[in-house]
Amino acid sequence: MADADPGGVSARARERGRDAVGSLGSGNHYLEVQYVDAILDAEAATAYGLAPEQVVVAIHCGSRGLGHQTATDWIARMRAKASHDGLTLPDPELACAPLDSATGRGYLGAMRAAGNCALAGRQVITQLVRDVFTELFPGSRLALLCDVSHNTCRIETHAVAGTPKRLAVHRKGATRAVGPHHPDRPPLYPGFGQPVLVGGSMGTASYILSGGDAAVDRSFASTCHGAGRAMSRKQALKRFRSREVLDALARDGVVLRAHDFRGVGEEAPQAYKDIEEVVWTTHALGLATHTARLRPMACIKG
Repeated sequence: MADADPGGVSARARERGRDAVGSLGSGNHYLEVQYVDAILDAEAATAYGLAPEQVVVAIHCGSRGLGHQTATDWIARMRAKASHDGLTLPDPELACAPLDSATGRGYLGAMRAAGNCALAGRQVITQLVRDVFTELFPGSRLALLCDVSHNTCRIETHAVAGTPKRLAVHRKGATRAVGPHHPDRPPLYPGFGQPVLVGGSMGTASYILSGGDAAVDRSFASTCHGAGRAMSRKQALKRFRSREVLDALARDGVVLRAHDFRGVGEEAPQAYKDIEEVVWTTHALGLATHTARLRPMACIKG
């Protein structure tokens, strides 16, 4: 991300991130070996380099403790400065700052720096995966389809009541869905929208979609980056035992490896909404069009 300011990242955040580069982390972060189960748009799939039965690797992780600490640090500053900036926060979690203030500019610079650390971390993991595949399958090649950050704030131009305006677009649990005719569309896939990666749970399908032009008018060029939770982590842990989840995945032919199996229950497939309904709704609304469906073979959790 351009205009990153590493100076806005505290010593504590740097320390938390120092040994975390190249690691997945906990929660819903994962590395999953998948295969292309179905091609839903042949032209877009060909442009993306996807083919039936092809093996792909999906990586979901962010800036780890560095990003979390950076957010914690700047949220505290925003809360402290709120009254000074003439802001009354209805809830402390809605901490914010004017973009033209020192606090607002400082936050954006630090957030962008954390986003770049997330990118670097995924690059390290990607290279480690390539090394393993090359060792086990000589001659194999893993080309990058798309690396996109979620949980970000980007300054973008969007039409509001017919008038173009520069807006701060916050995407939390969401991803960009830039259509084929949008000026910010990545140039790598001419004639097609930005690839949209919609990760499923470790026991369900995942999808690759193509950004649609309608998303600009309907959702500030945004869509989901997963199915979304149907129950909280706490509820899921009470309802699903790790052993039961592991056995169910094994019956479906999915191998799971985790640093700690105690938290597997909170990521049980049943703890999430139906990804089929989510993806088809996204497609029907024109936010993104379905391109390929992926099925898991092996899932690694931090």
